Amino acid sequence: MQNSLLIDAARDYVTAQYQQHPRPDLVYHNLEHTHQVVQAASQIAAHYRLQDDELLAVYIAAWFHDAGYLYGPGNQHEENGAKEALHFLQQQQVAENVQQMVQGAIMATKMPQSPKNLVEQIVCDADLFHLGSATYSTRNKLLRQEVALTHEQEIPATQWLAGNIRFLTEHHYWTDYARTLQKQQKEENIEKLKKKLEKKNKEAQDSAAAVVPAAGSAPATATEKVKEKKLKKPERGVETMFRITSTNHIRLSSMADSKAHIMISVNSIIISFMLTVLVRRLEDYPNMIIPAIIFLTTSVTTVIFSVLATRPNVTSGTFTKNDIAKKDANLLFFGNFYKMQLEEYQWGMKQMMEDSDFLYSSMTKDVYYLGVVLGHKYRLLRISYNIFMFGLIASVLAFVIAAIFFPVKA
Repeated sequence: MQNSLLIDAARDYVTAQYQQHPRPDLVYHNLEHTHQVVQAASQIAAHYRLQDDELLAVYIAAWFHDAGYLYGPGNQHEENGAKEALHFLQQQQVAENVQQMVQGAIMATKMPQSPKNLVEQIVCDADLFHLGSATYSTRNKLLRQEVALTHEQEIPATQWLAGNIRFLTEHHYWTDYARTLQKQQKEENIEKLKKKLEKKNKEAQDSAAAVVPAAGSAPATATEKVKEKKLKKPERGVETMFRITSTNHIRLSSMADSKAHIMISVNSIIISFMLTVLVRRLEDYPNMIIPAIIFLTTSVTTVIFSVLATRPNVTSGTFTKNDIAKKDANLLFFGNFYKMQLEEYQWGMKQMMEDSDFLYSSMTKDVYYLGVVLGHKYRLLRISYNIFMFGLIASVLAFVIAAIFFPVKA
């Protein structure tokens, strides 16, 4: 069964289980949460180059990671969920290595989390992805409500806030992607919890003089709003966006170079073989001259375009004060400053760092031109691969036609 069909089957199976085993008290660990974890797992997994079996294990584990709540006590839901996932996978006759990966990923989400490989890390981060999201406050309220329903007791607000602060502070994401993407929002969530706890403690301490805080509450609230706005400055989010985008572009550039290297290596071997072995035999097999020429031309042309895709383009390496004044120089790219003196470059960087518009403009240009270079590389690579593919087909057909219709006479 194809992986996409297996994933759809897992979704339908888990959805049916939630419908057949209704748990009104599960206001947090419900089907909505499962959908959110699957979506987060998909987002994180897309960042990494997983094998098909690994990607399948991530999706299946995400669907079943909390299904154990339907079959027993909450403190054993990982074990029960892993058993149910194994039962499903065995029914679908899925490979044993996938079964092991799915069980390992579900068990790795047990607190404290203990992932041992990338598949388990992705599922663990997806399970707690909301800790670094703007929906944390809403999800946290639902979790508190569920704890109160399942344990039939209300947890004091100060105790709940202190526990959440401790949990978020000690928690860390396992994948680089989640750490980079969720760090800023997670820190903001911690700050909000600390403010709430501070407010609750102050209310408890000043309960005997409740009128005084009420009279002075407006300034305090205004101050908190100002601080909150400062914490929500867009700069960190923008810098995270630039960092992730640049990293993705560099990774794609590395992949393009690897693809070009494959084409160069393969066709260099073909050309070497053609020149050292096949050419010597053409006198005995004149009918193979045209197919050999087609084959050789294909390999040479493929190598040319692959080399063009990886050939570096060096720019002038200098900038002027007029460029800085007009904000035209991108000092983040080495090609614009490698011929400059250190003092001049330091001066230019200082000017850029003192002007946020200039700084973000330079970062935008850097990302843009990285994309332009990537587009040029992949366009040449596509031509190279097309030439190799169609040329190889034409060469094989030419050899077959020459051997069948124009055989060498004895």
